[in-house]
Amino acid sequence: MEWMAWTWPTAIFFMVIASLLITFTVLAIKFPETPRTGVLRIETTRGDRLFITLLGSAFINLAWLGIVGAHQPYALIVCLIYAAAVFRWV
Repeated sequence: MEWMAWTWPTAIFFMVIASLLITFTVLAIKFPETPRTGVLRIETTRGDRLFITLLGSAFINLAWLGIVGAHQPYALIVCLIYAAAVFRWV
């Protein structure tokens, strides 16, 4: 398959996503939680907040590419700050 460039950064990206899903599954089994209401005024669990974080991070990276163009490691810093905010207040 020549249509997709499977590079090490691409592989690491998918490995991180897979490990996050596995980790959150194990956490949900070992430490069940009750949904909580945050600033969005909707009930969310850890998995919901992970989904919101991943979706928002994708949009942050796309906007970064469109506005700045390069220097994606700085976008990662913005995504980590966003993730901390989501898990704290959402």
